Amino acid sequence: MGQIRVGVVGANPDRGWAARSHIPALRALPGYRLTAVGTSRPETAERAAAVFGAPHACTDPADLARRVDLVAVTVKVPAHAELVRAALSEGRDVYCEWPLARTTAEAEELAKEAREAGVRTIVGLQARYSPALIRARELLGTLGRLTSVTVHAARGKGNQDEVPAWTAYTYDSGAGAGLLEVYGGHVLDAVEYLAGQITELSARLSLQRPFHRTDTGDPIRVTAPDHLLIHGALAGGAVLSVHVHDGKAVGSRVRIELAGTEGDLTLSADAAGNPLGGQLQISALRGVPVEVPELPEEAVNVAGLYAAFAAGEDVPGFDAGVRLHRLLDAVRLSAETGRAVRPGASAATAAATAPAAPGTATPGRPG
Repeated sequence: MGQIRVGVVGANPDRGWAARSHIPALRALPGYRLTAVGTSRPETAERAAAVFGAPHACTDPADLARRVDLVAVTVKVPAHAELVRAALSEGRDVYCEWPLARTTAEAEELAKEAREAGVRTIVGLQARYSPALIRARELLGTLGRLTSVTVHAARGKGNQDEVPAWTAYTYDSGAGAGLLEVYGGHVLDAVEYLAGQITELSARLSLQRPFHRTDTGDPIRVTAPDHLLIHGALAGGAVLSVHVHDGKAVGSRVRIELAGTEGDLTLSADAAGNPLGGQLQISALRGVPVEVPELPEEAVNVAGLYAAFAAGEDVPGFDAGVRLHRLLDAVRLSAETGRAVRPGASAATAAATAPAAPGTATPGRPG
């Protein structure tokens, strides 16, 4: 087979996830050819094509789709649905970054439309392709019966009063791109990849930094939570504890501890950039470090996902994205009602225990 021609929508030449991950990954993989880049303005698209070495610069998403085999959507979440549909209308395979859509209903519609179009899809749950997570999954059998999973994932995003203007939308709960959706979604998907499905959870969402201003001086009233806390249970019977934290002033990091009857497994990293990236290290059993390949931090997981797709492997597609959106709905429901929730149950039957303390905090106060 020849190379897969890829068009990247959202290929900003100055900043962004595409420039840090998708472009380097595609350049490193022999099975792919970066064929087109797309942005909203002609001058930016032309400059992106020159910087990234793409033959075609596009501002029309349908025009970009017609030139390629696979469309990668790497723009702000509220624009995902429109751009995914443009690719589907041309019968193209689609790689959409996580979150798949702004809401679960929108994600369900996209998954249905992709099935009807008969195309292959990818959702950007690339933590599954972290070399450290893959190795940890291979080592789980050495731990005996898994008894607990404990996660602390903290990063510095929003840890100062002034934030970049281009990130302002991520502090709006209605945009679908806050802590819960982006960082929380990646963390919970990594937990389920490692340890099995979350079968019950009690969640709390808290907003501790309710005000920011942009570097252009505009005020931001934050409505998206910056803390996610979960106690829960996994399908195999293990208990789960998760704390995902934005706005960490010092010591951004991620630590995942899996404890079993015969030993422990710990994944850890300083998390200045991508908390689940290539820098994760492993200690297993009696604390002996496990060797993991040293690879670029932000491109390695995305490259692994692209490589699996090119090889025809079963990769997380839009249906996996819908399932994770539904898990986040369960988190919201638990936080709103103060009850334990069984993910996947209907809203009418999801509450599993007696009421607990309310889960949504007053801005600026503990949750």
